[in-house]
Amino acid sequence: MKLSKRLTSAIVESAKPEDAPYRIWDTAVPQLHVRVQPSGVKSWNVQWSRTSSRSLGKWPGVTVETARTRARAALAETEQHGAPAAVAMPKLETTVTDACRDYVSSLKKSGRAETAADADRRFERCVYCDKLGKVKLVDLHQDDVEAWRDRVEKGELPALAKKKGRPPEAKPLAKSSVNRMRTVLVAALNHAVARRKATPDLAIEWTSVKPLRDAGKRRELYLERTQRRSLLAAADGPVGDLIECVALTGCRPGDPAVCLREDYDARTASVRFRTKGHDRKIPLSPAAAELFNRLAKGKLPKAHLFTQADGKAWTADAWSQPVRDAAAAAQLPEGVTLYVLRHCWITDAIVSGMDLLTVAKLTGTSLTMIEKHYGHLVHGAARDKLAQVQFL
Repeated sequence: MKLSKRLTSAIVESAKPEDAPYRIWDTAVPQLHVRVQPSGVKSWNVQWSRTSSRSLGKWPGVTVETARTRARAALAETEQHGAPAAVAMPKLETTVTDACRDYVSSLKKSGRAETAADADRRFERCVYCDKLGKVKLVDLHQDDVEAWRDRVEKGELPALAKKKGRPPEAKPLAKSSVNRMRTVLVAALNHAVARRKATPDLAIEWTSVKPLRDAGKRRELYLERTQRRSLLAAADGPVGDLIECVALTGCRPGDPAVCLREDYDARTASVRFRTKGHDRKIPLSPAAAELFNRLAKGKLPKAHLFTQADGKAWTADAWSQPVRDAAAAAQLPEGVTLYVLRHCWITDAIVSGMDLLTVAKLTGTSLTMIEKHYGHLVHGAARDKLAQVQFL
């Protein structure tokens, strides 16, 4: 039995999935129908002969009126050419993995090598190896992206080939980390639309997947000074220099990794850091200056100050495992990373009375982020000072 109605948004929206796919034909444009899949996906098609039809996009990205407009245009082309030509939808074979690799390649071509490397690492960990990566963009549905996000959060991803500094097994991620993964994936898929490798109506499938809520919780892991000293003592080889630098300056782990000899000014005991789009020059404490003096000795201006044992520059993959090994040897809580040391530095600086604006400038972040994650420390210090003052 052929089901025909004058289709409206309410009718299409209320169409319920059944065990088998079915069609609802439009009486306004009799060759137009919406196909309802058992999965709940609803797609528009126009049929101009008994065996020939053309996809017009998915609901709700393509509305009823838009589907009718596309159908009428396709039928007009059919009258002239025997089949739709000018309005023919492109044959979309691009997969999610293809879109991600193309995005990384585009970043490299635009000179954003660091951003490209970060995106590629994320895709390698969570997309290329996952079943989402094999899905064609034309078949991608919101449910696919949401299921992928859940797998990433739970750490339910296939194992990777062994690589220095990266454990092969996936682990559950914090909500904030999952949201960062989602952001990069959405950027890649939107880039595919911009490059006309996917039609604009498909974007609703991934833009409908919103970031996880309550993901901006502050870091809770804090190491006392004795624990930090134990970590440094347990560090094997040059990774100890990285640990000491982050612990003494509160910088990002990537800051010393790209720091050159010419970036350090021994005369003023200051250093230039250049990561995350920030180029800042900060003063060093006597202890930090001693570290930089030792590493700068005998090096040429363009030489890296912080290097691995083989002289190569540090990367996140290279330092991650040695830091975990040092933390395990020092019997520290699980989850110790270089970023934990940055958190410790910021915490100690604020508790010791350093103003938030100075902390933000020295660590290369925004005052808003410092207030968001560390404002509670200022309130606590203020409360202690108020308790010592008699106002009446």
